[in-house]
Amino acid sequence: MTRYLYPFLLLATLSACSTQPVTPSGSLPSSPVLPASEAVSAPSVAPPVVLPPVVGTLPPPVTPPVKPVVLSESQGRNLLERLLPPHIGDRQGWSKDIISAFTALKIPYRADNFCAVAAVIEQESSWQGDPTVPNLPAIVWGKIGERANKYLVPLPVVKAALLKTSPNGKSYKARIDNLRTEREMNLLFEDMAAEASKLGLPMNMKNPIRTGGPMQVSVEFAEAHVKIWPYPYQTGNSIRNDVFTRRGGIYFGTAILLQYPAPYQDMRYRFADFNAGRYSSRNAAFQAAVSQLSGRKLALDGDLLSYTGKQATGSTYQALLTLRSRLEMSQGELERDLQQEKNSNFAQSELYRKLFALADRKAGKPVPRERMPQIDLHSPKISRKLTTQWFAGKVNTRYQSCMARQ
Repeated sequence: MTRYLYPFLLLATLSACSTQPVTPSGSLPSSPVLPASEAVSAPSVAPPVVLPPVVGTLPPPVTPPVKPVVLSESQGRNLLERLLPPHIGDRQGWSKDIISAFTALKIPYRADNFCAVAAVIEQESSWQGDPTVPNLPAIVWGKIGERANKYLVPLPVVKAALLKTSPNGKSYKARIDNLRTEREMNLLFEDMAAEASKLGLPMNMKNPIRTGGPMQVSVEFAEAHVKIWPYPYQTGNSIRNDVFTRRGGIYFGTAILLQYPAPYQDMRYRFADFNAGRYSSRNAAFQAAVSQLSGRKLALDGDLLSYTGKQATGSTYQALLTLRSRLEMSQGELERDLQQEKNSNFAQSELYRKLFALADRKAGKPVPRERMPQIDLHSPKISRKLTTQWFAGKVNTRYQSCMARQ
């Protein structure tokens, strides 16, 4: 029996001692392709293959970018229907005006965008197209009295002049005594400004109303916006008057709130910008960094530069002048970059980059690039102490409630 097994044992020993050739690169040679007959008869379990060691680290897997979902207008309308509060008057009208504004301004139909607009509308007007103002006649008489005193005209003389009939057939005094809404007040002052000479009033009757509509948007912003972006609606008498309509107020309010690239992760800072001016939250963070580096206490109001005549002034500007050597920038270069404070380019300016580099180094970590502006709010319609931070917080609460409805 042994002599029959010996040839097989010898063959097995020689196979175990043999080595597999290695290519010059150190990798295993490629396996030969077997004929079909041999491949069929090959063993069902292949011997383990030992791979050469991997030098270095493998690159991370490439994740393809996720394309944002773009909703059609009908899909956007359905989404908005879910987000609007359940019990508002003329729900269909509000939805139509919001969708129309988003379409014209080319703003994506998204829940966060819809809810941002809805939250501001709810805060500013409680979903009233033409908001009523408590004690409005008293507010207007107070404003007229201030102007009369400025021009040394007794108020009784002014009231006598306002007994004359206005263009709508009622006396100016009667219209003032019965004012209820901002739109009525705006139209009143428009008529008074047009007929100031006829009324014999030796005062500048320029319309003092600066904001209005369901989102309390700035008339000045609206008049500037139509110069750079096509207005989609037929105007009535003026862009100013359109601000006080629901359709126009939503359009311009949506534009100032959303139609600009804001560098914020938290929507609260957009709400603060809506109240205090675009990029106020970014600029307030810049002021905080200037204050930290200069040792000067600054008002964090988002206003970086002002002028007295042609002379650049302002506490932030003065503090930056003390940092010129550390920033390695001239006074002219500082002014050049500060003039971009109201647009997105400021965040790419030499001044912005160098200042935050210094602030990060001093703190030992990145300092915030967004901060709530510290501004007190003043208006004849405000009877208690309010701030931009208070406004942003109230709107954000409404925003979160809206987002929960999706």
